[in-house]
Amino acid sequence: MRGTAEHRAPSGVTRAGPLPSGGDAEYDVVVVGAGVVGSAVARALARHPLRVALVEAADDVGDGTSKANTAVLHTGFDAVPGTLEARLVREGHRMLTAYARETGIPVEPLGALLVARDEEQRAALPRLREKAERNGHRTTRPLTADELAVREPRLGPGALAALEVPGESIVCPWTTTLAYATQAVRSGVDLHLNCRVEEVCPGEPYHRLVTRRGVLRARHLVNACGLHADAFDALVGREDFTVTPRRGQLIVFDKSARDLVRHILLPVPGPLGKGVLVSPTVYGNVVLGPTAEDLDDKTATGTTAEGLAGLREQGGRVLPALLDEEVTAVYAGLRAATGREDYRIAAHPGLRYVTVGGIRSTGLTASLAVAEHVLGLLADCGLDPGPERPLPPVRMPNLGEAFPRPYRDAGLIAREPDFGAVVCHCERVTRGEIRAALASTVPPGGLDGLRRRTRARGGRCQGTFCGAEVRALFEESRARPGKGTR
Repeated sequence: MRGTAEHRAPSGVTRAGPLPSGGDAEYDVVVVGAGVVGSAVARALARHPLRVALVEAADDVGDGTSKANTAVLHTGFDAVPGTLEARLVREGHRMLTAYARETGIPVEPLGALLVARDEEQRAALPRLREKAERNGHRTTRPLTADELAVREPRLGPGALAALEVPGESIVCPWTTTLAYATQAVRSGVDLHLNCRVEEVCPGEPYHRLVTRRGVLRARHLVNACGLHADAFDALVGREDFTVTPRRGQLIVFDKSARDLVRHILLPVPGPLGKGVLVSPTVYGNVVLGPTAEDLDDKTATGTTAEGLAGLREQGGRVLPALLDEEVTAVYAGLRAATGREDYRIAAHPGLRYVTVGGIRSTGLTASLAVAEHVLGLLADCGLDPGPERPLPPVRMPNLGEAFPRPYRDAGLIAREPDFGAVVCHCERVTRGEIRAALASTVPPGGLDGLRRRTRARGGRCQGTFCGAEVRALFEESRARPGKGTR
């Protein structure tokens, strides 16, 4: 079925009140879930003359699993060969690396070291290298204990050997999701926030979606609900899998710890996932985690004393000096485990519906490739997207320490003095950056969203110094009508 919108004017963001039409809003495709995958799918659909909506229950994009992860751009070297995940991660790594260069998403290709700390783990390294080769990653190489000590001189005792994995990188997950959503909205996609879908009534030619803000009508549906993908499936009459929330707790160490580690330090994987890593971040910190705890509660994003103590114990064995550093923050994210070491992506042509479920820790890396795969599945469901057009280019504000920051840009400050007025001294965030984020295409829905766009309140004092001024700037922007809402 060909898309109905031959020309689309730039769209907007809606956060509160009824949907813009005041009644039923009709779309060729509705994507439910504005995490990194849902936003990527909406961006891919925006290349075609379609009427598209991206719907999110929270007040911001990337507010669920997408905001709380280890921020690693994976090569897919250790994926299960032959799986859909292995293919999409491999393709997604290439696509996101190129997209990051185009849009200014911070990426640092540090490479990873898979460190063996006992004989059983050392014996597993050749099998992991063979698995990497089967996944098309042929640049890994073994390191002896002496070679490893040269690469990472601050490693704790007991490291026997390692597998070097070039190409593993660190990335900004917040900017990635925001770039996708920004490009989608600028291309005509309607972004409906605070818009939880409560009921789905399948029908022909439109499905009817009842939300807390009104009714949406969709010819085709994409379920990108992450942790809630199984619950949304149930709304359309599918019961193909169950999502178990797997909590990962992490510790963020202060920027003074950054010189302790040069690579992404990975353990040999276990049955519950990739295990606890030690990694730099693009923001200049060092992160330790995650744990892997299967839970029943899909809202249990709190950290626990037991979990953090376990992380410190493991981190102390890997990098003993890390425990002497200040902790900037702790956080937890929930991954969507489904009991299968692969994604749960499937088309249901009779329902004109695609489920994008079971997107695990590799979802950030695979996001652009997942989006292209979903477009193919929508075609299997009868969608004729029409001709393709280029998307308007976007250039995102830089949040990475390895790249120029506004507070050091004399030319920018001369033109716009607010970019020289530092508000958040821990993270060197300026008033100009905050005001730009508040006036952007997809402005933040709250202070946490503003932090993900600027790093304000994200440093060692966690907003104790700058919080009042940041809040005042945020409230000032909300008092002005028409800023990013409709």
